[in-house]
Amino acid sequence: MLSRLMNFLRACWRPSAERYIHKGSDAAGRQDGLLWYKDTGQHLNGEFSMAVVQANSLLEDQSQIESGSLSLLDSGPYGTFVGVYDGHGGPETSRYINDHLFQHLKGFTSEQQSMSVDVIRKAFQATEDGFLSVVAKQWPMKPQLAAVGSCCLVGVICGGTLYIANLGDSRAVLGRLVKATGDVVAIQLSEEHNASQESVRQEMRSLHPEDPHIVVLKHNVWRVKGLIQISRSIGDVYLKKAEFNREPLYVKFRLREPLKRPILSAEPSISVLELQPHDQFLIFASDGLWEHLKNEEAVDIVQNHPRNGSARRLVKAALQEAAKKREMRYSDLKKIDRGVRRHFHDDITVIVVFLDSNLVSRASSVRGPTASIRGGGVNLPAKSLAPCATPMDLGAT
Repeated sequence: MLSRLMNFLRACWRPSAERYIHKGSDAAGRQDGLLWYKDTGQHLNGEFSMAVVQANSLLEDQSQIESGSLSLLDSGPYGTFVGVYDGHGGPETSRYINDHLFQHLKGFTSEQQSMSVDVIRKAFQATEDGFLSVVAKQWPMKPQLAAVGSCCLVGVICGGTLYIANLGDSRAVLGRLVKATGDVVAIQLSEEHNASQESVRQEMRSLHPEDPHIVVLKHNVWRVKGLIQISRSIGDVYLKKAEFNREPLYVKFRLREPLKRPILSAEPSISVLELQPHDQFLIFASDGLWEHLKNEEAVDIVQNHPRNGSARRLVKAALQEAAKKREMRYSDLKKIDRGVRRHFHDDITVIVVFLDSNLVSRASSVRGPTASIRGGGVNLPAKSLAPCATPMDLGAT
């Protein structure tokens, strides 16, 4: 009787991905332990590959690829949207971004009838404002939500133009063919906001000249106010609004002096690139990948292997490096369960977007294959027992 009960609870705790797979023609994917992957798929400008490996007890990385209309109107424009959202303090902010950012972008694109830097900036701000309203609403019941946040990396390909927007330390890297040599070189496209970088520390000091402790070296790691490594994010409202930096927020998050103005920012760094025929592919990944692989190493892995399974191959290379650093075998690392696994590596999300120059150069009004898929591929009911995938009911904004 006891064994049957345990089997039943185990089934509830870890439901199969197939039971809760996202509906839609391009929403398949496979699960292998803590690894989810989709080896190949079609988007408007070529092919793509996705992979996610969980390390935290609750998966804090969220991601998506959306291909087709970038507007609420049938008239377009059309293109491909890629998002990687690396949460911290919990999964709620990254899940919220996954549910709202792309919809905001489509709304602002509809208003302006085109894709632009302004559209992307407004979509980021609307997502930030929306999550802030959720924190305010939940404050009496769930005050710790004020200390949950997320990095946010977005790529939009539309009419031959690539837009990259970033908050935090996820990274986008381009693989570009050098015709003279035949080599594919790595070009980093995103600007990162992490206190480990001297430029970020200088920026924070110039923005807060009255605060000698705006960045602090703690346990050999640079942190903003000794609390957080990144200087820009969605969420983390305890470092943006004074009314959320007080009781009943945990003491470890509360500042000694009153918060007079925001310490963290939700203003993304945005770059624009006209794609060229020799631009081969893009790698979007959370810092869990870049902690173990250099830009050139990642580009070489994609370039020197078949397209199919590129993202999974990058995740495996990062995990092999993580195991090597701890002087253990990759096969043994794979046996470590979520939660404990976080001591060896972070959640890792990778999306590889291959660029077909003939498709990239088409007008933004041309339709093509549609895709809508989220990293992890599963959508569990809110009252499920599976903590790794159960979205928190944050309510509508």
